[in-house]
Amino acid sequence: MHKSGFVNIIGNPNVGKSTLMNALVGERLSIITSKAQTTRHRIMGIVSGDDFQIVYSDTPGILKPNYKLQESMMKFVTGAVSDADVILYVTDTVEQSDRSAEIVERIRRSGLPALVVINKIDLTTPEALEVLVEKWHAELPEAVIVPVSARERFNIEGLFGKILEVLPEGPAFYPKDTLTDKSLRFFASEIVREKILRFYDKEIPYCCEIEIESYKEEPAIDRIAATIHVARESQKGILIGHKGEKLKRVGEAARKDMEQFLGKKVFLQLFVKVSADWRDNERQLRRFGYEQE
Repeated sequence: MHKSGFVNIIGNPNVGKSTLMNALVGERLSIITSKAQTTRHRIMGIVSGDDFQIVYSDTPGILKPNYKLQESMMKFVTGAVSDADVILYVTDTVEQSDRSAEIVERIRRSGLPALVVINKIDLTTPEALEVLVEKWHAELPEAVIVPVSARERFNIEGLFGKILEVLPEGPAFYPKDTLTDKSLRFFASEIVREKILRFYDKEIPYCCEIEIESYKEEPAIDRIAATIHVARESQKGILIGHKGEKLKRVGEAARKDMEQFLGKKVFLQLFVKVSADWRDNERQLRRFGYEQE
């Protein structure tokens, strides 16, 4: 008997969805920072064994959209509920449950197998955790409640076992050696964006989009040219910094991560371009891979 299915990970910003997916997949596919709205796209991570294939999907955190980019991000989330075989709803030990009443109701109505993953249990007490488990049993009576610490990799194997139990029978969707549906270009752009999220404050990380202009694979080195699009001229100056020092720092850190990810040398060039108000420009958003239907 072979099992396979799409296991979609949803939840509020900063509850640890991307850390959880990386722990389940065993590869660093989704970028992780302490800032909200880190994940913009839906990213698939595929885990295969002799008699199973799990296609995990990490989605952006649930939020109320303020501009067209965020509207597109929320389409990824609503799509993740409708096309799942199994739903992993991720919460943690500190968030307020009323933050996502609408999506919880949608999970309840879907009739799909659901697991409520209570993350960050390393930050709470057994007594407080027991109260949370009871609360989620009341909220989603049909769901399986699984406490974990994705960062500490505690009970990840237990969660994996529970997912396998509810996974439907079926053939593999992808070749067994496939790790993700995303290209090397995508991961190169995500690594650059992660560094911007890490090194800049306020609005700068949220006004940037990375476009890979060229990606040339050679036997000993990959040559990558990337453009960082910003929404305003003032943001361009902040991003580049005095004598280009800030941009150089981003480039060096991104290159090192790319070399680790690819297992080979990387030559990385970064450019900055003003694309006025790209977050509200449907044509630009389509070009950057965001759905606008």
